Amino acid sequence: MKWLKKSIIYFFGAIVLLLLVGFILPSHYQVERKILIEAPAENIYPNVVDLRAWSKWGVWYMRDPNMEVEFSGPDRAIGMLSVWKSDTQGSGEMRISALKHNRMVSYDLYFPEYEMSSTGTFTLEPVKGGTLVTWQDSGEMGTNPVNRYIGLMMDSMIGPDFELGLENLKTVVENQT
Repeated sequence: MKWLKKSIIYFFGAIVLLLLVGFILPSHYQVERKILIEAPAENIYPNVVDLRAWSKWGVWYMRDPNMEVEFSGPDRAIGMLSVWKSDTQGSGEMRISALKHNRMVSYDLYFPEYEMSSTGTFTLEPVKGGTLVTWQDSGEMGTNPVNRYIGLMMDSMIGPDFELGLENLKTVVENQT
């Protein structure tokens, strides 16, 4: 009986410790991946600025070809909106928030199921041999200690999708030219 009491005390002590650690974990996360595409930025930019074109290279579209997607707002411009519903990939919306022609596309991303948002950016930097494409996403996890643990795992959760998406983008662009 004494061992059961000690076990319960250790169990609850561990939970309290995990919660306390969760409160001091960073609330901000950032995921970033890069790839060299052997093409000029003007060949890459249309595939990123047009949210309709993401279906050609985006990992999530390939995982669920039946994903329902609606577009609104101005095409290939600030305010263009993509809203999707998927049984396997979740639901969300993405809106273009800033542009620099042939150099940068920023977007705001929102997942209503999780009440989670983030900001992402594609930057296109001319380098010897082509264009260095950087895909970055960052967000705030708030004060919830459980969410902060999730923030620690964001790189391993979405980083591989960014890598595969960039590989797909490279294939699409290099096969267009």
